[in-house]
Amino acid sequence: MDLDLRKLRYFVAVAEHRHFGRAAEELYIAQPVLSRQIRALESELGCALFVRTTRSVQLTPAGEQLRQEARGVLASVDSAIRRVHEVDRGVERLVVAFAPGLHVSEAVLAFTAKYPDVEIDLVRLNWWEQDPPLRDGRADIGYLRRPFDDSGLRTVPIGSERRIACLPLSHRLVDRQELAMADLAGESIMDTPSRRTSSVEEKFELIASGHGIALVPESVVAAYPRPDLVYLPVIDGVVAETSLVVAEHRRDERLLDFLEIAAEALRT
Repeated sequence: MDLDLRKLRYFVAVAEHRHFGRAAEELYIAQPVLSRQIRALESELGCALFVRTTRSVQLTPAGEQLRQEARGVLASVDSAIRRVHEVDRGVERLVVAFAPGLHVSEAVLAFTAKYPDVEIDLVRLNWWEQDPPLRDGRADIGYLRRPFDDSGLRTVPIGSERRIACLPLSHRLVDRQELAMADLAGESIMDTPSRRTSSVEEKFELIASGHGIALVPESVVAAYPRPDLVYLPVIDGVVAETSLVVAEHRRDERLLDFLEIAAEALRT
């Protein structure tokens, strides 16, 4: 079965809005047309994607799975179309993604000095979504911090950094010079699995407001200092490895050139 990308985009709009009327407005189509297209998609897939009531529209388990899959599929298609248009215009471009706190400016400057005609776009990644943009084509190369899923990816280790405990000023441990993990037993530690935050700033706001503590990489602490937080090293904490990462199947000449130049610049 060939998946109709138009129907998939319609599905994503309804899944995001949880409302057929608002999704139809966003798509500039009539609501009955949208409803027919979604029913046709469900028929083609052989499963229900939404539970519809008079008051709400909710995703079924199959619908939730399709929503997660669709983001990558549509992003990959959009990226492919962008690259085709750029080749047609004779434009060389690399999209470089980076994790919060990590800096790629040294690598970009070194590469641009050698290849000034190659355009570089920079994309800041979310805490919880480091590797997907490299898989679906939104980014060509990433400067990432473990943990991330490295299956199907080529990684070039760059370095490592320790994690720092971030505490509110009122915390019982703020007078210490350093901490061990045992000192944090019973603490409410914010991390990706337990409490997802949309940005570093949001996470630090929650900590300063007394909603918990966090263990964050040293580079993040350096990039986002705050006077209302206390930062203490954790002597036996997990060390985070940093890496340059590209998809294994990518063999573009300029991409490999960037990888080599960036590895040297960032290690230095």
